[in-house]
Amino acid sequence: MKALVYTGPEKVEVREVPMVPPAPGQARLKVTYCGVCGSDIGIYSGKHPRAKAPLIMGHEFIGVIEEINGESNGFQPGDRVAAYPLISCGKCYPCRTGKSHVCNTLKLIGIDLDGGMAEYVNCSTDVLFRLPDDVPDSVCGIIEPLAVAVHSVHRSGFRPLDSCAVIGAGPIGLLIGLMLKDAGASRIIVSDISEPRLEICRKFGLETVNSRIASLTDYVMEATGGDGVNVLFECSGVAAGASEMTYPVCADGMITLVGVHKEPRQVILSDMHFRELNLTATRVYEKAEFGQAVRYTEKLKDELAGIITHTVPLEESEKVFDLIADPAQKAMKVVIQV
Repeated sequence: MKALVYTGPEKVEVREVPMVPPAPGQARLKVTYCGVCGSDIGIYSGKHPRAKAPLIMGHEFIGVIEEINGESNGFQPGDRVAAYPLISCGKCYPCRTGKSHVCNTLKLIGIDLDGGMAEYVNCSTDVLFRLPDDVPDSVCGIIEPLAVAVHSVHRSGFRPLDSCAVIGAGPIGLLIGLMLKDAGASRIIVSDISEPRLEICRKFGLETVNSRIASLTDYVMEATGGDGVNVLFECSGVAAGASEMTYPVCADGMITLVGVHKEPRQVILSDMHFRELNLTATRVYEKAEFGQAVRYTEKLKDELAGIITHTVPLEESEKVFDLIADPAQKAMKVVIQV
């Protein structure tokens, strides 16, 4: 079978690789689409701490069941499915207390073992979810990042009519903005340094601030009469986002860390004290939330289709990371069509 294989820092190749038969309890999926995630970019750069070459990347994949070995869990060949890609140990404290998505040794398909940027992938049948019949395959390829947004909004404690700000207009920030709009936020203000990404946000009716030329805090304070927003989502993962995130939030408001900060950051802790701000963080999603994201695609399918800016055939996928890195391409969400 053909697969996009990570072979070393900034090196990927479309190769013919052996097709492994499904183990007992597994299904073989014929992959239709696989999204490209920020973590895939980290793997490609050679900076991911766990991913080791050679590796077939891809944890945002969907496909059609071709074969099942043993326990089917109610599935059958021909079913269109998405796969919950998290692998937990089942023994550590988080796993024993219902938080297996933050397992002490959490692994992911496509990072710790071969994933979905290939013609076929094997998955346990107990991680599969049927796709809605009326949602196109290309849109279903966004289920995994949509699950991140579902989990983030849950963790934030958002309530209808809350005012919200989102720092970072990448795919996750935009998905959070769309979900907040659907859930009844009174206003949603998104900041980023990329004008093409902000332009996509505006197409969906979200307010925007280009933080290269304007202050998110100033905009929020003017828009809210000096009160600040009820909920802020930090999705950028960069130092500037961490240093600003306390300022635009109202007293007793919530800051939700979504972007992963891999280095120590300066955070204005005095703001946390003086306005009794709340801070929570997120990591991926719970299995039930992945299922909710599958169902949510039925409601948001038109918006989700508008997020996909590039579709790259598997045969040409060696170029996908250059495409994403090229500002002229104005990439938002890129998916590989298998």
